[in-house]
Amino acid sequence: MGEIEGTYRSLQTPGTRLGSQFNAGISTLEPGQSLSTAMGAGGKGQSKALQIRVQGLDDAQEFFDLESKAVGQTLLSEVFQRINLIESDYFGLEFQNLQLNWVWLEPTKLIVKQVRRPVNTLFRLSVKFFPPDPGQLQEEFTRYLFSLQMKRDMMEGRMHCTENTAALLASHLVQSEIGDYDDVADREFLKLNKLLPHQEHLHEKIMELHRRHL
Repeated sequence: MGEIEGTYRSLQTPGTRLGSQFNAGISTLEPGQSLSTAMGAGGKGQSKALQIRVQGLDDAQEFFDLESKAVGQTLLSEVFQRINLIESDYFGLEFQNLQLNWVWLEPTKLIVKQVRRPVNTLFRLSVKFFPPDPGQLQEEFTRYLFSLQMKRDMMEGRMHCTENTAALLASHLVQSEIGDYDDVADREFLKLNKLLPHQEHLHEKIMELHRRHL
């Protein structure tokens, strides 16, 4: 894609990025459980030195087998290829450091030099650049991933806005998930899906704004 214009989604300095310390980067394996048994690998990763866990913007997790001397770009390329992400320049991988702050994985540096325990670290696919004009996004899949990023940021309290703006953003997320407005479908979707930290009292507002998208 070459050079792209837009806003860099910076990960702030320690202690300022999140309102609360959200620890998603610590291993969740049960005591005595190995990574291979947890994934049913059956020795699949024996020829590789690293098995990296990556969470997509849809919260699904997948594993990637890499050589011990792999640089960040190797993992990035494998992630982008597996999900067939064409406009990949807008995205990056983030992980939590020892201070529990989210930082970007550097493409040119060895993964083992950036992460103390790569096999126990959760990497997350995230939007790294926001274009000045959303119309610059050519792929429908890219636009969908951007909507999931907004959902994640709102749920984690990193997108600060008024209730009206939050409801408007949520209405666009509903549109991207279920299509045009339908009273029954909207109510069921909002009942089953959390888009905002305290969305219950905004259900009617979200539905009204979604109805206007027609």
